[in-house]
Order: sequence, then structure tokens, then C-alpha cells
Amino acid sequence: IDNLVEADYSLNSLPAVFQQFIDLDLKGIVYPAGNYTGPLCVAAPFTIPDQSDSMLYLAFSEYFFQTSSFAYYTAGAFNITIAEETCSYFNISTEIFGSIIPEVAKYSVTPYPVMLKLMATEIPIISLEHDSFTVEIQGSMEVFAVLPDSTTQSLFTMNIAANTSIALNIFDQKLMGSLCLNRLQFSLAHSNVGFFEISLLENILSYILQTEVIPSANGK
Repeated sequence: IDNLVEADYSLNSLPAVFQQFIDLDLKGIVYPAGNYTGPLCVAAPFTIPDQSDSMLYLAFSEYFFQTSSFAYYTAGAFNITIAEETCSYFNISTEIFGSIIPEVAKYSVTPYPVMLKLMATEIPIISLEHDSFTVEIQGSMEVFAVLPDSTTQSLFTMNIAANTSIALNIFDQKLMGSLCLNRLQFSLAHSNVGFFEISLLENILSYILQTEVIPSANGK
């Protein structure tokens, strides 16, 4: 599929040939590139609705997306670094954080650029629904001050819980997906600047993550 994951789509059984159609039962297992360890769990069987007004029908099970989530999680695809050098949207410093959080202003008197490191702490859970699917993500975000010698100094770490809906539509003979961030919650996990109310940061962090992470996911 890409340099991170591969797919096993070999046949589970011999093709079933009928008078009007052929039924192919493919595996649909995604795994980290070069590290195939077999299926994670038993895939639940399903059937395609009996229709005959189209030439080709494709069906993807929830198991296919679950193995995809596991493979990309294992490959580290959900680990993202957001910094001024790599993101045109990102221009936030310790001075801006300090204007919201007094503890940061006391800890870092001199303004420094800020770098965010996001990491999924659990395998994202994907659930299929009618015409869409939802993704539950548990992760963490560590905020660093970037010092003049290019070293970093950790300011604080937060836990993140996000729920995203992805709706699929066919437009101009192309399969298109649209993302909707349903819920984004933060909690303070560790701080080198002292305790502070996380609600002070929620608005600015929600804006950063929605402008940077979601367009990247949508582009993939």
C-alpha cells in the first residue's frame, strides 16, 4: 500500500461461480511492511446485499479497517511532530502559551518557538456505520520549547481523547471522504511548569490540531 504497510488480499476459498455473477472472498488483512504475524482475530463473515443493477460490487469489512489501524499504529504512522519548520500554519511561541498559562511565563521568560509531539497511546478503534465510520483515538501530546541551540525543553504533556466521523461519498466517479471532529478532550498528564487548568489551553490546541492534523489525514 505504501512504505509502512502491506495487504494480503489472497483468496480465502475457491471463487463461487453462478449464472449471473462470480463471488470472490478475499482476505483483506493489512499488516506492517515486512512483519506479517497472522490475523489479529477472527473476521466476522458478512454478505453483500443481493443487487444486480451494477457490474461490480466491493465490500470492505470492519476487520479490514481494524487491521489497517493496527498496522499503521505499529508502524508509528500516528506519531506526528508539529513545528514551525515543517508546518506553514504553525507559528506559536512560549510567549503565546505564557499569555494563557502564567506558569509557562514564569518558567520561560525568554520567548522560544514551540514544538508539539503527538502520539497515539492505543490502537485507534474504527467502527463502521451507515455511509460512514467513526474513529476513536487515545493519545498524548508533549509541548516543547525549542532553545537557540536547537535542543528542546519539555514543558508539559497532555492526554488526548478524540472522536472523528468519516463520511464516504462518490463524486465525479471518485470515492471522497469528509472528516468531522466530533469530540476533542484534554487532560494534564505531566507538567514541568507546575499545575494549571487545562481548560485554559483547550481552545488554542483545538485550533492547532484541527488546522494541521485533519487536513493531513484528509489528504491521505
